[in-house]
Order: sequence, then C-alpha cells, then structure tokens
Amino acid sequence: MVKALNINVSACKEVTMAGYVHGYAARESLRLDDQARTLYQLLYSDLCYPTGSRVLEAGCGTGAQTLFLAGCHPEVDFVSIDIEAGSLGRARAATRRAGLANVAFQQADILHLPFAPASFDHVFVCFVLEHLADPQAALGSLKGVLRPGGSITVIEGDHGSFYCHPESEAARRCVRCLVEIQASLGGDALIGRRLYPLLVEAQYGDVTVTPKMVYVDDSRPQWVAGFSRNTFIAMVRGVETKALAMGLIDEVTWQRGMADLMRATQADGTFCYTFFAAKAHRC
Repeated sequence: MVKALNINVSACKEVTMAGYVHGYAARESLRLDDQARTLYQLLYSDLCYPTGSRVLEAGCGTGAQTLFLAGCHPEVDFVSIDIEAGSLGRARAATRRAGLANVAFQQADILHLPFAPASFDHVFVCFVLEHLADPQAALGSLKGVLRPGGSITVIEGDHGSFYCHPESEAARRCVRCLVEIQASLGGDALIGRRLYPLLVEAQYGDVTVTPKMVYVDDSRPQWVAGFSRNTFIAMVRGVETKALAMGLIDEVTWQRGMADLMRATQADGTFCYTFFAAKAHRC
C-alpha cells in the first residue's frame, strides 16, 4: 500500500539541457509543487523496489519524486543526482525536514556519471529526457551504471496528447507555442510517444510502455485545480513572454487561447492529457 506524503516541495528538473523551457521563477516552483502532489499516485504508485536495492534517481531537481520514492521505500538506498547545486541543496533540506535518511545527493551530469559500471540495481528518470538535446545518449549513459538484469523506469508527458472541451484553435496555438519553444531550446515536449523506440535503440530489453491518462471534469475538483489550472495551464502561461517575443503568436490570439483553456475548467468542461511510463531492463 503506497503511503501518501504530506510534503510541500517543488521538483524542477535541471539536467544537461540546452535550456529549461519553464524557467526558475517562484511561480514555476509553485506549479511543480502542485504537479507533484497531484500526479504521484497516478504515475509512481506502482513502483516497488526490493529491500536492500540501490536506486539511482537521475535528475532529482528539488526532490519531489525523491521524497515519494524514499518515503515509500525506507529499506532501499537512493542516490539522487542533479547538475544544479541549488536544486540539490533544496532537495537535501526537504529530505531532512521529512526525516528521510536513505538518500544520498550528489551533483552530477547524466552524460558523465561519476559511478562505477553496474553500480545500481534500478534507475528512475522522471520529466528529464524531454529537456535533453540527446536523450538517446542519456539512456546509454544510465545503462552503463545499471547492473545486468536491473530495471529502469522512465516517465514523460506528451503535449500532443492534450485535448479539452470546449476547445478552440486559439487554445491549441497556445499549447503549440510551448512545444515549439521547447524544441528551439533542444528539448522535445512530445517525447512521451518516443519512449519505446528510444529504449529499444539504447538496447534495453523487455521494454514496455504504459499510458497514464489524466481525465478531468467537474466531479473531480482536486484535479481541476491541481492539474488543469495549476499544472498544465500554468505551464503554458509561463511561456507567454517568449512566445510573443519570438512571433509565434499575436497577443490577441494568446489571450483568447488562454481564456479558452480556462473555460475548459468550468463546470461543463473536460480536460485530458496522457503521460507515458516506460519500464525496461539491462540485458
């Protein structure tokens, strides 16, 4: 039985990327906190690491996933890495406040891991590959520190899977701006659909991908607030300045599109988005 953790923390992923599309403002930390609280049961609750395992969390950011993983597996040793020292400091502080003693934090680059081959029984990567210019290289690097037979879990979203009711072309254009800006920074906001081929090409075995759909309507008010408004719409809103400056959209269309996205959070609206959870093993 997975234990719910009542912890306030953000989970900014800052790893070997050309540019983090969402930025590092305080509002982004709040958005990521809502995202972690809302999604952990859907995305991570089926994880079950055996007692005594050694797990690498690659790209821990400020530690939202770390708190869940370590809190639900007290007899497992976690090594959580990130390239950003400031994020690691916040993650360390969060785990201390939570009373978790089974996590070691280390500053490291996913493409240049400072670990011996086959050092870990399992690897966990969440919302990281979408920001990397070369996710294939990252998966190869992670495979090198995974023991033969060990598992990897990779979780990513796919903005192309979004739809809502009522919907408008203006709303679609706003979401597309986020996709295009992330691509201009070297990332891929549509990477969820690529997880299977990426893992196969990296020569992992037993690759399986499970879609994890978020469906929101007025009967699920916690999801209307936690996901539709405070996670997804807030994420799109965060690229407004860049989208207008790059000429991807005009201000009138942007404001109309954002209003239409918010319209889908009202009593007669619905909202859908799909994440993808991949699991595989090192052969």
